[in-house]
Amino acid sequence: MLFGNASKEIDTYLEKDAIILDVRTDGEYRSDHISGAKHIPLQELEYRFEEISKLNKPVIVHCASGMRSEKASKFLNSCGIDAINGGGIGSLRQALK
Repeated sequence: MLFGNASKEIDTYLEKDAIILDVRTDGEYRSDHISGAKHIPLQELEYRFEEISKLNKPVIVHCASGMRSEKASKFLNSCGIDAINGGGIGSLRQALK
């Protein structure tokens, strides 16, 4: 899912006014992040997912490599939130261009 059709799926979600959710650590986020991305570290997501749910928008989740964002997107889906794994920050940045 991280390659091939992933950028088309990201484009589709962006057309639906998706939010970008960064699930990396506070330190990773402080050192570099995508402008406008909402930040909730993966370890806090189960306690803070309602912040995302209240926005009532689809979600593109990213982390550093795509592993944490995969876990986060599956968790959000289980909570009834339309979310996809946007992969790592570098690949998502490329897809956003």
